[in-house]
Amino acid sequence: MTYDPENPQDFIDAEKIWNHIDAANNPAPDRVREVLAKAAEMKGLSLEEAAVLLACEDPRLDDEIFATAKRVKESIYGNRMVLFAPLYITNECSNCCSYCGFNATNKELTRRTLTMDEIKDEVRVLEDQGHKRLLLVYGEHPRFGAEWMKETVEAVYATQSEKSGEIRRVNINCAPLSVDGFKTLASAGIGTYQCFQETYHRETYAKVHLKGKKADFLWRLHAMHRAMAGGIDDVGMGALFGLFDHRFELLALLAHAQQLEADTGVGPHTISFPRIEPALGSEMSTNPPDVITDHRFKKIVAITRLAVPYTGLIMSTRENGELRRELMELGVSQMSAGSRTYPGAYSDPEYDRPEVQQFCLGDNRSLDEVIREMAENGFTPSWCTACYRKGRTGDHFMGLAKQGFIQEFCIPNALLTLREYLSDYASPETRAAGEALLAKSEETMAQRKCGKEFSKLLKRVTDGERDLYF
Repeated sequence: MTYDPENPQDFIDAEKIWNHIDAANNPAPDRVREVLAKAAEMKGLSLEEAAVLLACEDPRLDDEIFATAKRVKESIYGNRMVLFAPLYITNECSNCCSYCGFNATNKELTRRTLTMDEIKDEVRVLEDQGHKRLLLVYGEHPRFGAEWMKETVEAVYATQSEKSGEIRRVNINCAPLSVDGFKTLASAGIGTYQCFQETYHRETYAKVHLKGKKADFLWRLHAMHRAMAGGIDDVGMGALFGLFDHRFELLALLAHAQQLEADTGVGPHTISFPRIEPALGSEMSTNPPDVITDHRFKKIVAITRLAVPYTGLIMSTRENGELRRELMELGVSQMSAGSRTYPGAYSDPEYDRPEVQQFCLGDNRSLDEVIREMAENGFTPSWCTACYRKGRTGDHFMGLAKQGFIQEFCIPNALLTLREYLSDYASPETRAAGEALLAKSEETMAQRKCGKEFSKLLKRVTDGERDLYF
């Protein structure tokens, strides 16, 4: 493994990345189509090939990029869309990041850390909405160590509300830890550990991270290696688009994924694409150095889907509902819904409070509204957590995914969780849309190998049993 705690190395080769960008300038249409033909085989792309697609500026060829990404997405993931909610545990932070509302020097922000009882109150609200998967988010402060975070995870798992109200999988977004710290988190039964490099450009990294442990570029860069060494099979990486040239950031992000796979045998379970959004006390957040238009953002997502076809792509509620709809077709396979971005937010009747939240949301719809729209557009919302509990994680999951596992098992599991939601939580309008989708999906499932078993499980869920899966 490349990570050496005594001598961590910078594996982001900036010169090589710029050479790819320069060489790909103004690519010939035949070269673009050659790359797309390879991408359609669902075996991934090299950095050089991804650079070719990034350099394409022909609208007609961009349409072909989008069409190819859509076909790859449909072939691997079908119409399944995993849903989750972020739960902010604390917004206290010791870092000084120029783009973030949690910046330690931001005196306008109201700081808060939830008690264990307050965490449980938040969880009950989310459970009563129908959530089963949470991403716990922590400000990066040295007084919040791995043992304390483990206790917060245990508090979430221990909290149950009425009906089928329970959180079945907790993922974590927190500061990079030592290997021992990650071992502690792994012992709490977390799913994915998520951490973003923010920017892979060293000079920009130093300019925007002015103080705190986060200023250490290499410590953060090797977080995924340490997490996997600590026993966490699934990790999620990402970059904050808008801090520096998007071409460099995307190729560096893909290089990070390749390095992780080369060193550990498996790449990231997920990749995220946050764009800078306005945040209290951050001028940079309202005037980002590299403006990412919606069209450019769509290309970033589509190219990533083609470059790492079996990696989950996550879209947050930073983006508006209309763009999120488009991105579901182009490559996104997981998204947050009904999100709030500050501690205690779900118990707060005044949900739009800039003095406490990390950034402004683009999609303020409720979970129920998001599900209704998904169902009406033929997407199957999923809260499935079967793979985590059956040990289908890390390289095991990736191996199964490449054999068509998602279509054969994850989609039927998604339908079972949708049946639960419709019975226990849905509004009448959402229930009607979901029932129509379920009826259509049952016809399709009947043609599959697992068709008979699926019908039996679906009937059991309809009759009142919960948490059934393949």
